[in-house]
Amino acid sequence: MNALALGHADLESRAYTTSGWSYPEIISVLLDSGWAWAGCGVAVGWAVTRGGDGRRTAPALGAVAAALALLAATIAYGIGEAVADGGQTPWFGADELVWGTASIVLGAPLGAIGACARRPGAVGLLARLTVPVGAAVQMVVLPPGRNEVVQAIGKTIVWTGAAASITLIVAHFIVTQRRRRRPAAETP
Repeated sequence: MNALALGHADLESRAYTTSGWSYPEIISVLLDSGWAWAGCGVAVGWAVTRGGDGRRTAPALGAVAAALALLAATIAYGIGEAVADGGQTPWFGADELVWGTASIVLGAPLGAIGACARRPGAVGLLARLTVPVGAAVQMVVLPPGRNEVVQAIGKTIVWTGAAASITLIVAHFIVTQRRRRRPAAETP
């Protein structure tokens, strides 16, 4: 996606550099954001443990799976960038070493969080809120994009998605909690 975005960019033009944008660039910026990579780790942790029967080992399984998945994604990203560059740069260097290490160090807790997302109660709620809250926070701390227009578009998309996700997650939690309490209250 980065190569496609750069193919549409006229970085020689001052106007484009300061206020231009393209759909591929917006998609590239969103996919290459920290929250998207974190979301991948959480999703992998959830996916590898979703069929489980609530085993105590689920967070550990999610942690290992997410760390490996993010490491594989980092390697694939490096190879993709090298191919898009025509092989002019090596697919593995200092940046990939840093991001590979970060994939393991940060991927493990993210995978454990994903494994906890199906749990009832506050733990499950917090796990489910991790990605949308993290995405919203990133838009404040480190918004993606090379200029103000790209940043504004990215922020709008992410904040809208995060707000909708948080609303749905909290509403589902409240409805589920009420259903759990109702049968207990109706029992004589």
